Formats: sequence, structure tokens, C-alpha cells
Amino acid sequence: MTVFASEPRIVNGGCMGADHQLLAAYDALAETYDAHRGLFDMRAVLEDLFARLPACGTLLDLGCGAGEPCARAFLDRGWRVTGVDFCPAMLALAARYVPEMERIQADMRAVRLAPRRFDAVTAIYSLFHVPRRDHPALLARVRDWLRPGGRFLFTYATRAYTGAKRFDGTIEFMGQALFYSHATPEELRAQAEAVGLRWEDATPRAIGGETFLWVTLVRPTEGAAPETAAR
Repeated sequence: MTVFASEPRIVNGGCMGADHQLLAAYDALAETYDAHRGLFDMRAVLEDLFARLPACGTLLDLGCGAGEPCARAFLDRGWRVTGVDFCPAMLALAARYVPEMERIQADMRAVRLAPRRFDAVTAIYSLFHVPRRDHPALLARVRDWLRPGGRFLFTYATRAYTGAKRFDGTIEFMGQALFYSHATPEELRAQAEAVGLRWEDATPRAIGGETFLWVTLVRPTEGAAPETAAR
């Protein structure tokens, strides 16, 4: 078992300018993390994803937090995992719970990684904290990081969570005001397909008392027929 250094690699200070309020909120959430471990049961979601992936490979976990349960599940199956998070307090927890995971302190919009490096990318409860104006560029980066045939699983906020068709604002979560941002699912699909990611499925799931859209995108294999634009 490879155990990485206790300090994560830091990219561009780990946080892009306007996100210090969100960083402070996650610092506070890290202090009470142990009390809420196991609140969000994602076993069914992850088992569904594993059924679409090779038996072993490389995962990029964007917004990895403490590395549970997503990174832990992949590591237990023999995968190599790289976790990216902008919160040093969360990465300190990851050093404890998933020491085998390579940890990078960075904003997912700024981190630089080799193209075609990963068989899967996940962004569980994290992408919706990125302003929606930045989603198309981030989706393009994910496509570049994926190997052909690789999958991207992420949670996306919708009206079911925010009460709005499109949303940019804060919502309280466990006593902290967290920033959320989303467009419509139809707009998200168009953005994904515009950068060359195929829309595989999108399923609303209620986990831990919260309902989000769980989306799976695929980087098509070489020579695959181009996808038509979302209708």
C-alpha cells in the first residue's frame, strides 16, 4: 500500500479568489465531520458506477473532502485515486481516512493534470459549488483528463433542491451558508455534449434527506459516432 505524505500538494494557493466564504464554511464542517460520518449512503450509486467501469483503474475525485465514501470505495477495489480539494482541513481528514490517496490542495478549475490520465472522474456534492458560468470550461477539462470510454459521475443541483429553475446563491447546510449554482438539466446536457461528452444518464436521488440529480457522462471511444445536440 502506498501512503502519501501528510501534506498535500498545493496548486495556486488552493483557492480561487471569490471562494473564501465557502472555504471557511468547509473548515467549520471539517470540525464536526466525525459526527456526521455515514449520513449519506451512496453504496447503490457507486455500485452502479462500478458496473460500468473496468475492474481496476485510476480515479480523479474532484472535491474529495475527507475521502469517504467515494475515494475509499475505489481504493478498496484496488484503484489508484487522486483527490483534489481546496479545503486544507478536509484534506487533513483525508490523510487520516484514506492515506493511500494522492492529495492535491487546489480549486478544481485551476488544477493541472495530464490528459487521458483517468478511467473515471467523480465530483460528489462539489461541482454545484462552482459558479455555473464556469461549468462549460470545467466539463471540457474533465473530458481532457478522461481516457476514451471513461466516465464522469457528479451531483447536480436542480429546482428540487434550490426551488429555482436556475440558481446562484447560498443555502444553509449543517449550520453553514454554502454557495450553490446551477442551470437547467437541459442546459447542462447541451454544455456537456458541446465539449464532446456523451450524456449517459441522469437520475434524481434522495440521499441523506437531500435530492440531487446524479449525472453520468462518458468520453466516447475513438471513432465513435458524434452525438447530436441535446433537444
